[in-house]
Amino acid sequence: MANPFAGEVAVTIGDSVIEAKLTLGALAELETTLQTGSLVDLVARFECAAFSSRDVMAVIVAGLRGGGWRGQADDLLAVDFPGGPMGAAKLAATLLARAFTVPQ
Repeated sequence: MANPFAGEVAVTIGDSVIEAKLTLGALAELETTLQTGSLVDLVARFECAAFSSRDVMAVIVAGLRGGGWRGQADDLLAVDFPGGPMGAAKLAATLLARAFTVPQ
């Protein structure tokens, strides 16, 4: 079960549920993949609803890798995320939010 206090988010891929989280290494990979000026720029895109599907996929892949998944982005091209594209966007936003929230 995903622990939100550890920044984890449960990701359903087919019949599997994987605990994803944005570790420091996953965040560094995300910066490189998206070539953003900073992660603050990426977070701002999500806050302003100015993100792309590429942003969403990159955040999900980075989160899955942070959780130990060893797949590639291409492995997710045919995946139907619960809630469709908006569900995937919400998942990516949740990963970002949990990565930058200090547990109370």
